[in-house]
Amino acid sequence: MSSKLYVGSLSYNTTEDGLKDFFSQAGTVNSVAIILDKVSGRSKGFGFVEMSTEEEAKKAKESLNGKELDGRRIIVDEARPMRKRDF
Repeated sequence: MSSKLYVGSLSYNTTEDGLKDFFSQAGTVNSVAIILDKVSGRSKGFGFVEMSTEEEAKKAKESLNGKELDGRRIIVDEARPMRKRDF
């Protein structure tokens, strides 16, 4: 398992600091990124959290998936590599 996690179903009010604090329950958080819409600058409702070790990422996935954050039940899963899209 990678130490980078996908976090989905985020509230539009969730901040990167809030997400980092939430995931710090499972261990050391190296980085947090909430993906924003290029036009509106508003959250797209998902982001990525990188934990310091694979063990901490596994713990975060197991303990935080389905938990409530800012009024929404979040989805936590292993991040997959971005695939090439044809436009």
